Amino acid sequence: MTEDRRQMTEDRRQIAVCRRVARPHQERGTAATKPPSSVLRPLPSERGFSLVSAIFLLVVIAALGTFAVTLSTTQHQSQALDVMGSRAYQAARAGIEWAAHKVVNEPAPALAAPCSNTSLGSLGGTLAPFTVTVNWCAASHVEGADTMGNPIYIWIYDVSAVANAGTLGGTDYVERVISVKMGK
Repeated sequence: MTEDRRQMTEDRRQIAVCRRVARPHQERGTAATKPPSSVLRPLPSERGFSLVSAIFLLVVIAALGTFAVTLSTTQHQSQALDVMGSRAYQAARAGIEWAAHKVVNEPAPALAAPCSNTSLGSLGGTLAPFTVTVNWCAASHVEGADTMGNPIYIWIYDVSAVANAGTLGGTDYVERVISVKMGK
């Protein structure tokens, strides 16, 4: 009789295994009792949460994109003004060199007007947008006498060159001023 019981127990186990293989969704546990498609469905209280998350992400990404574009534009404008500032400096320096040429090559009394200014107008090349104005004031000093007893005059020139471009008060306005003293 014990052998008959063993055989019955073994038969029951085999029947249970066959039933499990035939119906896998009827295993133990709550998730296994539902069909597989119902496991992925959100609960009614969770509906619409992914839409809110997606809208939030889109707003954050759009804000970051706007910030990046604004920063890039500001940097480009700053670099352009920096280049224009360097060109304005070179235009003002050209004005100083023009004045130095005049002081060296012309007789001192010709440049002896107490204060004067000359507009060089627009320069060529990359300095074309700049207007250069050269201002100078001359003063003479007696440095001593020559062998004949005539006074020796030294002329001192205060020279400043102003180079500017753009609209005064505008965001594109650039101006550089260089001042020097020259003697002859």
